[in-house]
Amino acid sequence: MSIDYRVLEDKLKEMYPEIQKQGVDLAVCFDDRKDAWIVELSKGGKGLRTHLERKDAEACLDGVECVYLGVQIGQFVKEFET
Repeated sequence: MSIDYRVLEDKLKEMYPEIQKQGVDLAVCFDDRKDAWIVELSKGGKGLRTHLERKDAEACLDGVECVYLGVQIGQFVKEFET
């Protein structure tokens, strides 16, 4: 399955609405060497860079949450809760 980065970004924002709620920037790109998607979150000079395996990205597009990624997003976004 070929994945468009914009579609993956939109799906992640839909699955994890706290990203937009807290004004966190999200970017994804595919790393051919790792055969995985790189997910970057940033806000206020702080950043998180992690990866999402190809199969997990495909499952994400089917509406299946990746627990590992969800935990990382939750921890990062929690720093900015008001």
